[in-house]
Amino acid sequence: MTDIALIEAAQTRAKGVVRKTPLLSSPFLDEIAGRPVYAKAEVLQHTGSFKFRGGWSAVSALAPDERAKGVLAFSSGNHAQGVAHAAALHGVPSIIIMPRDAPALKIENTRALGAEVILYDRAGGEKREEIGARVQAERGMTLIKPFDDVQVIAGQGTCGLEIAAQTAALGIAQGSVLTCCGGGGLTAGIALALEAHARGLRVHPVEPEGFDDTAKSLANGERTGHGRPEAGFCDAILTPMPGVLTFPILKRLCGPGIVVSEDEVREAMRLAATRLKLVVEPGGAVALAAALFHGDGLGDGPVICTLSGGNADPGAYAAILASG
Repeated sequence: MTDIALIEAAQTRAKGVVRKTPLLSSPFLDEIAGRPVYAKAEVLQHTGSFKFRGGWSAVSALAPDERAKGVLAFSSGNHAQGVAHAAALHGVPSIIIMPRDAPALKIENTRALGAEVILYDRAGGEKREEIGARVQAERGMTLIKPFDDVQVIAGQGTCGLEIAAQTAALGIAQGSVLTCCGGGGLTAGIALALEAHARGLRVHPVEPEGFDDTAKSLANGERTGHGRPEAGFCDAILTPMPGVLTFPILKRLCGPGIVVSEDEVREAMRLAATRLKLVVEPGGAVALAAALFHGDGLGDGPVICTLSGGNADPGAYAAILASG
């Protein structure tokens, strides 16, 4: 299992490569939320999301002979780009298996980062696992899972180490940390880091309506799926249920999950643009939406929220901004 030692080791390997992203604030957002709000701007990370942290951690942790054979990943976009870029920086090949209906920008970016992209028809019943098994048998590549991977969780935990240091510098000892949550890799990594270095900060995972498998799982005490296709507005975080490795961490360390509406996500995206001057994709804006519109369920103190990804489709993003 991932622990604080693995997270700190991942931070050491990340030095000089992974960006330390800022913790941003705006008095306009504070007024809406009725408390101080700080946004962890992972949209400014390499490849536009926190996923580069996990990708770099996993690739850099491989033994040199294993890494030389290359890496393989399944992803609808952000994990794809994170792994592809990490592999390219290490000078090793990568193959990313992506759904054909993934956002075109994410497919294009993954190819531009040097990966070989294999598209599959998830709506038509094609299984990415079957394609991946064939590739592994033929090429001997290492599979890097998007969240159920010890080193990926460790890499995402480096974001939590930064939050702990940044909040300490601001004199924040108590508060809530809201994370955009799919399979739970980012949430689990941050929770482990804060357990070690900022125990006064409690983590709450945030999901969109209809895809609240983590909130349901925490309420039920066991992994529970949402039972819907992995496609929708917040495409980056629509995993079927929390991970086998991540859920025990979430169950032990996190507060109740928060669920936000698509309209709240759209408004959060507009506010991130106008008040923080940042482009945030739908799945990356759910935590900000919770911070602004669902603070009643949180304890006292400031709220720190992750802006976890900024790879928004240009046309859809323009329409969302215009609709405000």
